[in-house]
Amino acid sequence: MKIPVIRQLFESSSPEDLEATLNVLEAFCEFRGVHQEEIDVAGELITNICGALEVHANVQSGTAERDALNAFAQKVMGSIDR
Repeated sequence: MKIPVIRQLFESSSPEDLEATLNVLEAFCEFRGVHQEEIDVAGELITNICGALEVHANVQSGTAERDALNAFAQKVMGSIDR
């Protein structure tokens, strides 16, 4: 997870575009010939895209962009600590 990447995805992509990309990456990870290293890279991209989608949703509900980004980062960090 990289907050600058999530911010860039949030600012430059619509939720619809992010959803479409997410679907492609998830399908890619299910292909039989995909190596673990490729899955790891796709997983990082998926995390960043999901972060951008969550930021979009939070901003749309009235949260400031900065607060939405920080909330997502705290959510991920909190799940890692468990």
